[in-house]
This record gives sequence, C-alpha cells and structure tokens, in this order.
Amino acid sequence: MSTPIDLTALKERQKVAWASGDYAVIGTTLQIVGESLAEACDLRCDEQVLDVAAGNGNATLAAARRGCVVTSTDYVAALLERGQDRARAEHLEVIFQVADAEELPFPDESYDAVLSTFGVMFAPDQVSAAAELGRVCRRGGRIGMANWTPEGFVGQMFKILAQHLPPPAVAQPPSNWGSDAWLHKHFDDRDFVVRVTRSHFNFRYRSAAHFIDIFRHWYGPVHKAFAVLSPEAGQALEDDLTELLNRSNRAGDESLVVPSEYLEVVITKR
Repeated sequence: MSTPIDLTALKERQKVAWASGDYAVIGTTLQIVGESLAEACDLRCDEQVLDVAAGNGNATLAAARRGCVVTSTDYVAALLERGQDRARAEHLEVIFQVADAEELPFPDESYDAVLSTFGVMFAPDQVSAAAELGRVCRRGGRIGMANWTPEGFVGQMFKILAQHLPPPAVAQPPSNWGSDAWLHKHFDDRDFVVRVTRSHFNFRYRSAAHFIDIFRHWYGPVHKAFAVLSPEAGQALEDDLTELLNRSNRAGDESLVVPSEYLEVVITKR
C-alpha cells in the first residue's frame, strides 16, 4: 500500500523556504515578464484581475498600470507586503490578500483575467491549483502564466538543487507547468483554448560567483539549500551551479548573461 501524500506538510516546508532570504530582491529583476504577460493577455482598463502566487507583485503591478482592478494573492504574507510597498510607491490601488493557490477564497467565474508569473507552478497540489485557476476565471476570460520550462536554465538549476537536496518523494516538479503537454492535459480543449509562446528571460550578473552570491542570500530555495547542507556539500552544489552558469553564459568572460526559457501561456476559457 502506498504512503498517503502529505501535501500540507510539503506546503509548510515550501512556505518556510520562500519566506527565507528575500525573494523580492530577485523578483523585481523579473518585472519585464509581468509586463509582457499583461500585453499577451490584452488586459483592458477596469477589468477584474487576480494575481495568484503573486510574490512581490510583478504581474500585479503590470495589470494595475493598465487600469485593471487587481487583487494580489500569495500564501506568504511577507511577499505581499513587498508588493504593497511597490504599489504604494507608484500610487496604484491594489487589493492584497493572503490566499492559497490550491483553495482560492473567491466565487466561481469572478475574474476577467487570472495571472501568475513563476508562482502557481510551485504549488504542491498541481491538479488542484490548475482547477482553481479555471474555476475563478469567467467564461471568455483569460488565464495568463509565465512558467519556467524543464529544459531551460531555471529548470536545470532546480534539477541540480534536487540532486544535492532531494525533495520529498511525493513532490511533483514545478517545471511540469512549463510543458505544453501538461498544460493541454489539465486545461482540456473542451473548456479552454491554450496558446503557448516560448520566450526567454536574461539573468544579468557580473559573473557566476555574483549570481550564486545573490541567490544563496535572497532566493528562498537556493538560500535554504545552502543553509542546510554541510560546508563540503555546499561547495559541491556551488561547483555544479558554477558549471551550469558558465556553460549557459552568452556574454563571454567579461560578464554573465544567461537566457532562461519560459512558457508565456494565455488560456481562454470557453
């Protein structure tokens, strides 16, 4: 008999990881992805928009800048506070609410657009999260996501992290959401029209060492890995990340520019 999956315990471990460090330091560099997604979803003034697993609010701000009525949600309250600071600085009116992507506290078909940039893909119960996105989106509305692909740089980075700090056996890889086939399976053609565009975000740092220093201090999963590994194991992780970064670098020896593939996803609810 198989052991029951304890998704609650897994989610609590995830919360601790994402609350460690300060994701906002990394998240703000990804703002261009939120802007691109807002355009891909063709957001209109006064539309009701929900940002799921919003982090520090890249898609939130992009939608608010386009005159939408935005509700920004995440299960880590500290990340929403970062988004609230950013919205306040730009004099943007946004509703911020702690909420779980797997159990959204909103009525059926209550939003014109439901967005998530590199957020909902990390939900432990992926099937429930996908169903919730579809449930709260109105008919004729759009679900817009940016999801790292398994083959891209971030997907490879998470594979390295898993080799050095294996996740629970029950955990599904977040990069599932970066697979066309997975999206079509969970957003079937009877109820949804799925459009996928492959795109790239460029990580720009001085060097591999600079990237690793920033991520080990501020990016929750990397921060947590280095915190729990022994010095020797931490050095082995650093060596593998350095090799991946240098192999992926397109800037030569003078700098670090690493393209990371992601799927820009727009799903229209029939």
